[in-house]
Amino acid sequence: MADTDFDIIVIGAGCAGAIAAYVAAKKGKSVLVVERGEYAGAKNMTGGRIYAHSLKRVFDDYSEGEITTEDIPYERKITHERISLLDPASSMTIDFTSDQLGVEGRDSYSVLRADFDQWLAEQAEDAGAEFINGIAVEHLLKDDAGKVCGIEAGGDEITAQVVIDAEGQNSLISERELGNPRPKRDAMAVGIKEVFELPADEIESRFLCNEGEGAAMLWAGDATHGYTGGGFLYTNKESISLGLVATIEDLSQSDTTIYQMLDDFKKHPSVAPIIKGATLSEHSGHMVSEGGYNSIPELVFDGCLVTGDAANLCMNLGYMVRGMDLAVESGRLAAEAACDAIDAGDVSKAGLASYRTKMDNSFVVQDLKTYALWPETMENWHRMFTDYPKMVGEIFNSMFVVDGKPTQHLKKRIMPIVKQRGLFKLLGEVKGALKAL
Repeated sequence: MADTDFDIIVIGAGCAGAIAAYVAAKKGKSVLVVERGEYAGAKNMTGGRIYAHSLKRVFDDYSEGEITTEDIPYERKITHERISLLDPASSMTIDFTSDQLGVEGRDSYSVLRADFDQWLAEQAEDAGAEFINGIAVEHLLKDDAGKVCGIEAGGDEITAQVVIDAEGQNSLISERELGNPRPKRDAMAVGIKEVFELPADEIESRFLCNEGEGAAMLWAGDATHGYTGGGFLYTNKESISLGLVATIEDLSQSDTTIYQMLDDFKKHPSVAPIIKGATLSEHSGHMVSEGGYNSIPELVFDGCLVTGDAANLCMNLGYMVRGMDLAVESGRLAAEAACDAIDAGDVSKAGLASYRTKMDNSFVVQDLKTYALWPETMENWHRMFTDYPKMVGEIFNSMFVVDGKPTQHLKKRIMPIVKQRGLFKLLGEVKGALKAL
């Protein structure tokens, strides 16, 4: 192979990019990471939860025992799962906790990406990777045969045997330089998040958590004014991350903005007490992939691989949102495939094809494939976001409101509420949802 400035160039220093750089550097390759933010994590926005299994595997395999769970800048171990259906006048919430949620290998944690991503970047630097921050990659360099052979950034051309595109959501490099299609509007969402500072003991009191533990919460219904999407909350050590996600397609048809939705959401009687007395310290927004398996673009090109959010690797199941563990695993697999191809002297699309094979055999693609029908099911299940929360509110009002009048058996109180929505239609919708999930 011709001499190049670096063996591997990674575009983006998020979870996928930093892990790809770390693994490649650990395998002895020269690595450059180019990050458009002023520092790793500067432009990343997330609700803030990572399922730790994929990160644990990376450090178990490559850190030689030097990095353990205690070293990683997690905020809180998530031991409470809350799901809420929100109507303008009511809220029904399920609160689940279990010892299983904290078992190593099954555990998950809240994170603040500005801190978390910088720490990941430090691990990659310590392993030997070089970083350039504050510069955007403008173009990919290609040889006469069309093979990617480097990048153009800040007016400079830098060459590499393999480029790994981990630039995140709304990947312009993937679209403009590699020809991957722009995701459809109904497969993309806008997410906004605010961080509220609260003392640690106050957080633990409000969420009934043990010291150092925390809660994750998802809302559907009036959180997004009945449009497809929902609210999310994650507890940090001394703050709460609270926000909304709504699809771009639905927002284009809405009579309001997501900013107004968030303002109304924070004022809801079931939400306002959570942030009462808290100090707003951060506000951010970001694009989020909602298309699932059917939104995964082409991942392998001559001299280039696409990974993480740039590959739309995000999974929103309504009761669970995953992205960071998918990004970590895909970054690891991209680095391993790139290193193998370099060692074999073949970084063509065929030489890099093991990345796609590794991905297809991993939990990343297999999990996304399992739930391939869910994004479309959720998008078309309008009553889940409009009438279902109202129906649930009416059912629980019939159960708990006591006004001194003679009462009927519970079945006679509940069935008229359900039949009003069409019992068989409701059963059909639930059956379809369960099939997709």
